[in-house]
Formats: sequence, C-alpha cells, structure tokens
Amino acid sequence: MVKGQIKIQQMAIVLVAIVLLFVIVGLFFTGFGINYLRKSATNIEEKNAKLLVAKLSDTPEFSCGESFGTGKVYCVDFDKAMALSLIEDYSDFWGVAEIKIRKIYPKEKEKICNIENYPDCNTLIVFSDKNVKKGPMQFNYIILCRKESYGGKSYDKCEIGELLVAGVVKK
Repeated sequence: MVKGQIKIQQMAIVLVAIVLLFVIVGLFFTGFGINYLRKSATNIEEKNAKLLVAKLSDTPEFSCGESFGTGKVYCVDFDKAMALSLIEDYSDFWGVAEIKIRKIYPKEKEKICNIENYPDCNTLIVFSDKNVKKGPMQFNYIILCRKESYGGKSYDKCEIGELLVAGVVKK
C-alpha cells in the first residue's frame, strides 16, 4: 500500500511540474508576442506619420494653392500656418502629437514664432499635444512661402523649410 501511495505522489509531482513548465513557456511566448505587437504598433504609427508628412503640405490648410502663381507641390503658406497655429479647434484633426514648420535656409538661430515676432522667426509650432507620448519626428522638405511688401508693392518670399510631424506613441 505504501508503494502505491508513493507512486501516486510521484505522478502528482510530475504532473504539477509539467503544468508549471507549460505555464512558464506560455508566459515566455506571450511576453514575446506582446513585445512584437508593441513594436508593430510603433512602426505603424511612424509609417502613418511619414505618410501624413508627405501629404500634409498639399492639404488646403497648409498649401500655397494658386496664391503664389502656379500651384506648387510641397509648398506651405507660412501665413496660413501661422493663423492655423492660433486656432485650437484643429487639435484632434490630424491625430498626431506635434506639427512643426522650420525654416532651414537661410540658417539662423532657432527662434519660436508667435504673433509678436512673426515673420522674424524660424520655427512655428502649429500644434503640440502635451498630454500624449510623442514618437520620433518625421520630416519632409518644403517650400515655405509668404507675402511680403517692399516699397508699397507686394511680392512672394519663398524659403526652404521642413515640415516635421511626431506621431502618438501608444502606452
């Protein structure tokens, strides 16, 4: 009778060990799966930000349209962008964490644009959401145009710039 009880106990211990082994292996694969999903989500957000940067300069909110002669591709109206940065209703419109426009030529020390120093500045923060975790900035080179006047005559002043977009990183 004692040998039978020992064999039953051994069998129970082996079954418990096998179950624990499967649980540990399951947790291991679940951890890898969750990590893979996080990386995939981050990659998708970066890809969406790259796509948005590529087409954002041609949206009606930013594009130069016909106001600077013929329709220019990748042309951003700096005056429109400045006006847009003052409106908070667009905060959820693009689904990103931050949108910036930066003049890169002529090279100057960074000076954030506001209504008092515009257009004597080189970095315009169109939108920035402080409540979300920001992903890496994606950028696209653009033509940055605005209307200027000299001697009572209006002319188009265009510079080289970049449009920067940071996606939202899911927690």
